[in-house]
Amino acid sequence: MRDRVIEHMQQQDYKRQTIDELASALHLSSESEYVALSESLKSLEQEALIAKNSKHQYDLIRRMNLFVGIIDVKQKGFGFVRVEDDLKDVFVPKTKTNGALPKDKVLVKVSEEASERGLKEGVVVRILKRNLEVIVGNLVMKKDRGIVKSDDPSLDLTVFVHPSDHPGAITDHKVKVRLLKINDDHTATGKITDILGHKNDPGVDITAVAINYNFEIAFSEDTMNEANLAPTVVDPYEANRRRDLRAMSVVTIDGEDAKDLDDAIYVEKRANGNWMLGVYIADVSYYVKEGSFLDETAYRRGTSVYLADRVIPMLPHKLSNGICSLNEGVDRLVMACDMEIDSLGNVVDHQIYEGIIRSKARMTYTAVNKMIEDHDEETISKVGDLYPMFLKMKELADILKQKRIRRGAIDFETSESKIVVDASGSVINILMRERKSSERLIEEFMLLANETVAEHFKWLDLPFIYRVHDDPKEDRLKKVLKIAAALGHRVKGKENKIHPQALQSLLADLKDDPAEKAINTLMLRSMAKAKYSETNIGHYGLASEYYTHFTSPIRRYPDLLVHRLIREFIIHANVAEENVAYFTKKVAATGIQSSEKERDAVDCENEVNDMKKAEYMARFIGEEFEGVISSLTNWGIYVELPNTVEGLVHMLDMTDDFYEFDETMMIMVGRRTRRIFKIGDIVKVELLSANKAAREINFRIVGMKKSHKFGGPKKNLSNGKPTVKGRKQPPRKRR
Repeated sequence: MRDRVIEHMQQQDYKRQTIDELASALHLSSESEYVALSESLKSLEQEALIAKNSKHQYDLIRRMNLFVGIIDVKQKGFGFVRVEDDLKDVFVPKTKTNGALPKDKVLVKVSEEASERGLKEGVVVRILKRNLEVIVGNLVMKKDRGIVKSDDPSLDLTVFVHPSDHPGAITDHKVKVRLLKINDDHTATGKITDILGHKNDPGVDITAVAINYNFEIAFSEDTMNEANLAPTVVDPYEANRRRDLRAMSVVTIDGEDAKDLDDAIYVEKRANGNWMLGVYIADVSYYVKEGSFLDETAYRRGTSVYLADRVIPMLPHKLSNGICSLNEGVDRLVMACDMEIDSLGNVVDHQIYEGIIRSKARMTYTAVNKMIEDHDEETISKVGDLYPMFLKMKELADILKQKRIRRGAIDFETSESKIVVDASGSVINILMRERKSSERLIEEFMLLANETVAEHFKWLDLPFIYRVHDDPKEDRLKKVLKIAAALGHRVKGKENKIHPQALQSLLADLKDDPAEKAINTLMLRSMAKAKYSETNIGHYGLASEYYTHFTSPIRRYPDLLVHRLIREFIIHANVAEENVAYFTKKVAATGIQSSEKERDAVDCENEVNDMKKAEYMARFIGEEFEGVISSLTNWGIYVELPNTVEGLVHMLDMTDDFYEFDETMMIMVGRRTRRIFKIGDIVKVELLSANKAAREINFRIVGMKKSHKFGGPKKNLSNGKPTVKGRKQPPRKRR
């Protein structure tokens, strides 16, 4: 009956019908059929496939301007609904969220007129599914009940708990609460399930953020039992079955503190003038079987999460640091991609197969940089005969980079900050992760392997999971280009049709401009988010027709799935109809799940960084720093310090004049003095406040009269100032 109702409505030309009219149109004659129709309508309405108006007429939801989506509620109370199968988000004012909380699945009615922001505006009609199941926050005991306020700044929710639920819980404990009932007035009842520790205990703050994003801190007993069954050495039978690469000078290059080494490389120059690049990736899929507890856990986690004081791994260390890690001097199973490359960087031939390697050296980025950039004799002597290969790597990487630039790939110059914490979890420094030659050559080699595997599957026309990146949204890119133009840097072409090569030229033109890093960051934020999909639409940022993630199966689930697809369709040639059908569904589901978990990981990492930066800066209140204006809004100016810390100069603290924000020119102008602030300006600021809980840092511009907005002491007796290492960049690039 459900299918008949939907099919009938789809065939109608926007004609809404009551239940009696539907019964007549469907030629229902018996009472049982009428009851079945009534139950089907209730079911379809509950699932938000159809809706009923005030006249009790039914129709498909889209015809009533109703849409299903996930709401993202901001700290100030308003939200945006990411509408399913639609291109633009729907803005929901604070007064029209109707109790919806972040990531709830909602039914939103969209107005036919655009809001003042130029966006579609709507009202939440119904909450279809609550996303929130647990919260983390500080417990305050008051007589016969406890109160927990969520740590999440964007979550306006107060939860009442009963002390008998967890007798050991006391005021100032950081607790995890399972929500039992959520009310429309932003209150809820819940039950304490875990005490994470005192709110000031080492690491508890970061644990709380991770749990708020639904990341599992520990592995289940079933998962660990499977992991503990993993072998410590390669099975001899499997070793004999594979192509033996153990005599080759294969090496790994990673950071000093890396323990899960999932990629190894080999480079040689052939007699015909071409290059041979071998990329060898840990064969995690051999040990993590489809449908196992390990596989289900990895699928659910989606990715490893890199936080200031820890890594939350996708797989247990027994695997990621053990049999799956390409450690020096031991046999390891790999998925191999050998590529023959001509002098222009084109792949003229390739092979994808199962292999076994024995890494000849566990190299670090620092050591390789010393060899190929500084020609350090001591480091060169330690690697002996391997040294010429590292020079060849640098030469090949330069060729590949030039090819990418010629085709128009956008090479964002991003630097990542490293937050250094001590044993107590306190921040002691903020350093910069620099990308030098060794980091870049590994990136070039991994990019090429990912492209080669993706193109191979594209021509097979079999189920596959691609890494895709859509064209930038016109409104966002237009705003960035206006800012660049106001600074004297223009791009030719229409904002929504611009080739990535033009954006690359803009970034090159901005080189050494004070606004370079700010524009770089704004442009990166204007891009669509890369995601995983079964449909190949190409990768805009890389200017690549085919792209996937093949090279990190220890820390990303899509890479693990790519390895399974290689084994099924290339190595075993299992293209039976049922196998193709199974992986078609698996690829689609993984694309959605892994994209969502990746977004959560990025948000979690950013929130931890913001929290720890605010914690670090709190010791410097009252001190002065030089920074660069990174962004302007109608509520103030954002200033970025050389140590990557960014804070707000609130409009209320710009006290030497009344300032107005000119969004068209992206400048702040004083009404009386005509003083102008723009992106890229270097300004001297004083730190007014740093709030760890709110993840906020506030400055004032030196020379302006102090306001009383923040109150309290403006100076403390700190012994030092933040270490200056470089400017802030966007979070880790996830291509």
